[in-house]
Amino acid sequence: MLVHGPLVRLDERLSRSLVDTVPRGLSEAASGLGDMSVALPVLACAMLYAVRRGRRAAALWAGLAMALVPLLVVPLKLWTGRPGPLEPWAHGYYPSGHTATAMVAYAGAALLVSRRLLPLAGLLTAVTAAGLVLRGFHWPLDVLASVALCLPLLRWPVLAARYGRADRPPSDTTEST
Repeated sequence: MLVHGPLVRLDERLSRSLVDTVPRGLSEAASGLGDMSVALPVLACAMLYAVRRGRRAAALWAGLAMALVPLLVVPLKLWTGRPGPLEPWAHGYYPSGHTATAMVAYAGAALLVSRRLLPLAGLLTAVTAAGLVLRGFHWPLDVLASVALCLPLLRWPVLAARYGRADRPPSDTTEST
């Protein structure tokens, strides 16, 4: 079902119409935003920032969400064995690990630094996903599946950002008379 059927055929037709519609250098640069060598340092810096601000639990949840990405994506890649758009002999393209990495790393970083950065995190994830499809590294459904799979991973970082306070107790601000 995941590698055959009407939805897959539609996905393949859509992909063929999109691949190489922008210069390859642009689509490769966009897809590179999902590389671990790019996205993980962003999350690591945000985690350090959060720890320095006394938000250790929030940093931990964001880090755990990122650690769960390969544990979720890799078994699915092995199980489905979906071939790639430009390399039909290669398997393991569903779901997109780069999209998952971008989404969890950038959203996690935004939640740790400022929720106002969430639109930027969404944009970086969308640019990554578009680059992967436009370059022919992934089918459109591969990137959509990654977004759907990783939304639940962001639950705990979201809650930690929303309700978490500094881990250290507040200092007493009342003055003695």
